[in-house]
Amino acid sequence: MTDSNIQVELRTSPHLKQAVSTAQIMRNVVYALVPVSAFAVYAFGISVLALLIVTTLSCMATEWLFNRLSGRPNTLGDWSVVITGILLALTLPPGFQLWMAAVAGFVAVGLGKALFGGLGHNVMNPALVGRAFVQAAFPVAITTWTPAFLANRFGEFIPSSLTAPFMQPTAIGEWLAGKTVDGFTGATPLALQKFEQVSTDMTDMFLGSTAGSAGETSALLILAGGLYLAARRMLDWRIPVGVMAGAVLLSLPLWLLDPVAYPDPLFVLFSGGLMLGAWFMASDMVASPVTPLGVWVYALFIGVLTVVIRLFGGLTEGVMYAILLGNIISPLIATVTQPRVFGARRKGERT
Repeated sequence: MTDSNIQVELRTSPHLKQAVSTAQIMRNVVYALVPVSAFAVYAFGISVLALLIVTTLSCMATEWLFNRLSGRPNTLGDWSVVITGILLALTLPPGFQLWMAAVAGFVAVGLGKALFGGLGHNVMNPALVGRAFVQAAFPVAITTWTPAFLANRFGEFIPSSLTAPFMQPTAIGEWLAGKTVDGFTGATPLALQKFEQVSTDMTDMFLGSTAGSAGETSALLILAGGLYLAARRMLDWRIPVGVMAGAVLLSLPLWLLDPVAYPDPLFVLFSGGLMLGAWFMASDMVASPVTPLGVWVYALFIGVLTVVIRLFGGLTEGVMYAILLGNIISPLIATVTQPRVFGARRKGERT
């Protein structure tokens, strides 16, 4: 006997899933980035605050513009573009010209996201697309650093921040000449190690009292934010762990072979943008694989390539290009690492 009133609804797996919207996930990523951003402002002053505001507003305005031009619904409410703006600012030098930052925001969203169809369709991490563009377009500005914790950093801008378009900014050395700053070479820990074999105190890099991009100096706060997202299952922990493991797998034997020429694995992990890239950029849900094996292949590739570029390339930092290349080959990795369908025969297997 059957009941004709009974209705059966068939759905594909997964049948158990977390009831969390895209906007909720993105909003939590913003929460995780708040301590990193706040510390960046604390360490470098109002120039970084202005940088965060400019990149975020530029990204939001660009998203609104492209939505309007393409007839798509307004997507500003999903918070994804806010993350792009914040991450972009955190990858830039503290005194980066604000007009250049606005250009970077436009390129990040226009070229890195809107061109591919908006949220869920971007091939690469949009913030890194914008950062890669300004690195190619403004190579001097993108490699000009200022020391952290300068006096009066909340009362005056770093002069280069307010430089008008296409004008020559005041040299950092001249600006620092009148301040009580001793021994600042204008180099990051990565540059000091690569070109002068000078080590930086590990505690300084872990806590964030070194020169570098605005949001990459404090490994501690980046790790705390990443672990918060992982604990809430809003981040695939295998990706940052795999990136760090890949970096260690290559750097450890080189360091054991020649500890003078090559940095130790902890230096590799805590210096530059590796921690920020591993936890907040390589883990981009759209631009990374989803297959179990593919996630590890993707992450290890990024970690190894970062160290290869740092140690054997002409650039001091390689995490940006490593992640972008990882994003590009992510579809291939996902295709090659597809698990065998239950009950299906392996290729070439006889019946």
